[in-house]
Amino acid sequence: QVQLVESGGGLVQAGDSLRLSCAASGRTFSIYAMGWFRQAPGKEREFVAAIRWSGASTYFADSVKGRFTISRDNTKAAVYLQMNSLKPEDTAVYYCAGRTTRIASTRLLSSSTEYDIWGQGTQVTVSS
Repeated sequence: QVQLVESGGGLVQAGDSLRLSCAASGRTFSIYAMGWFRQAPGKEREFVAAIRWSGASTYFADSVKGRFTISRDNTKAAVYLQMNSLKPEDTAVYYCAGRTTRIASTRLLSSSTEYDIWGQGTQVTVSS
């Protein structure tokens, strides 16, 4: 069993930066990939970024490419989402997700169905 806890959300102004953290605990050796999703009010949950635990391949939604980066610290079983040049449309609850079973290297890890564990979410609000 793996548990995920996000932190780092908050209220910022457009153009600011924010760093989200997701700490994993429990059977962290079983993690194969981790990702970030977000859900704005009235909208469906959408993919933001993902990273493989081995090799550290990264994937990003087009809407955040060039502004967001994802990184991981295997020793701490943590993943981070660095968000720069934030826009009001980035406002959402951000969720950390983990996958604890093998996945083909060709998969882009952009679907919520590819993850089996989720954090509780952290609110990010970007004011204009």
